[in-house]
Amino acid sequence: MTATTAEAPAPTAPATVGNTLAGTRNLMRFALRRDRIRLPVWILALFLGTLSTANSYKTLYADPEDRANVVSTMDSPAGLAMSGPRHYLDDYNFGSMLGHQMIGFMAVLVGLMSVLIITRHTRAEEETGRAELVRSTVVGRHAHLAAALSVAVLANLVLALLLAFGLSGMGLEGVDTAGSLLYGLTHAAVGIVFAAVAAITAQVTAHTRGASGMALAVIGVAFVLRAAGDSGSSGALSWLSPIGWVQRTYVFVDNRWWPLLLCAALAVACAATGFVLSTRRDVGAGLRPEKLGRPVASEALGTPIGFALRLHRGMLAGFGAGLFVMGAMYGSILGDAEDMLKDIDQFQEALDRIGGASVAESFASMVMVVITVVAAVYVVMAALRPRSEETAGRAEPLLSTGLSRTRWVGSHLAVAMSGGTLVLLLAGLGFGVSGAASAGDGALFPKLVGAALAYAPALWVTVGVAVVLFGWFPRASAAAWIVPVYAFVIGYLGQLLQFPDWMNNLSPFGHVPRLPAADMSWTPMLLLTLVAAGLVWLGLEGFRRRDLETK
Repeated sequence: MTATTAEAPAPTAPATVGNTLAGTRNLMRFALRRDRIRLPVWILALFLGTLSTANSYKTLYADPEDRANVVSTMDSPAGLAMSGPRHYLDDYNFGSMLGHQMIGFMAVLVGLMSVLIITRHTRAEEETGRAELVRSTVVGRHAHLAAALSVAVLANLVLALLLAFGLSGMGLEGVDTAGSLLYGLTHAAVGIVFAAVAAITAQVTAHTRGASGMALAVIGVAFVLRAAGDSGSSGALSWLSPIGWVQRTYVFVDNRWWPLLLCAALAVACAATGFVLSTRRDVGAGLRPEKLGRPVASEALGTPIGFALRLHRGMLAGFGAGLFVMGAMYGSILGDAEDMLKDIDQFQEALDRIGGASVAESFASMVMVVITVVAAVYVVMAALRPRSEETAGRAEPLLSTGLSRTRWVGSHLAVAMSGGTLVLLLAGLGFGVSGAASAGDGALFPKLVGAALAYAPALWVTVGVAVVLFGWFPRASAAAWIVPVYAFVIGYLGQLLQFPDWMNNLSPFGHVPRLPAADMSWTPMLLLTLVAAGLVWLGLEGFRRRDLETK
């Protein structure tokens, strides 16, 4: 008999770039399909916001004397910290004004858009278990991250081209085609950098909120470094920030392109690091090991309110710190408000409509709207947390115990409402301390703190709107974001553009007394509180009656 020999198994082919990226194109198309509404809204909002700001310059600063007055007030540490480097002031036409005042602010928003794209299509996919299911097919291990980065790059480039074509066609003084293209690419460059940063943070933690929070913290640090560098004499700290790099293109002044190479190099390095780190962990896990909890949970953690506070504490701490710093930054220019705005007719008309014993008080009332809108962003995120818990499947096991639906949702709402009040207080403290010091008037401190807290009932109404949508129309919960967006457009921009009063009355924030310029009125505060209570009751009743939805 002839002996038979077993065939040796074929050697496994080593991983190549081709098979590790297999399926990237399909995942990218799927991501674009999922974001077919979200991304256009982001891009159009940033595009139209820039164009409307640029167009307003023709009215606000029509005469060279108006722009000269802005230069004199901006040429201070506080003014430069809020805007950008001093070199823009050398030739302050409409173009250089746009680059000076808008790039730093827009960089934060573009960075936020990019971070959310990456975490939504990487870490969120793993956290929900969809990534593991998809990767069990013919999909490479790097495909999800590559597709997310491709979508982020595409979104930023589309925004850049829209800005370039839009600005070049406005015919503004100092805004040329080359500068418009550079202005658009500065947004794309800084957005891609922060997308690459999010590619790293998505590998560190196993949770979407943690990955987003770390990336947003990097954006915050970059902005603070830029502000500290621009307000200093040397500007050295600004070179540690990608926001500082893109501002130093000096768009519409010198049109320097080479700082974009720094952004490109950093983006490539961060993206490559993200890919390498993704091979050092398991799917669904993070590089940072989960901390072992205490053997016995605290009594507070065993209660619905204590557990909700544990889930919200990171976001609450981040918004609290951010609003305190934001209030302090606005307060630092309060003493110069009269000189900054005395020759700008539209601002003067808006301040006159607000009233107040001084320009500082009227300006503080206007700025308080912006601070409150940021606080409203927090309360919407916090109020919609039960929706994310429901769709992720974490609510069902909790509600299968003795925990009632009302107590579960109510605990999250209690944290949202009390947390919103807390972040308002912190913003008021920062605004009050810095503003009183800047204006040299200690009496402003309690006024500014009180002005911030006066908006608490309006925040509670915002929470009520979110819980009504969650309770009765869960798939339309995202519509709660209309409240803070509308409040900003009508409450802040509407003052400058003189929108009719009835539009302001449609926002809960439009019924709050404009402290410290106006006198306190308790009737609208009580009515807003009652409306908030009614909306919360209505939303809880709707959630009690409907079925859970688990994706």
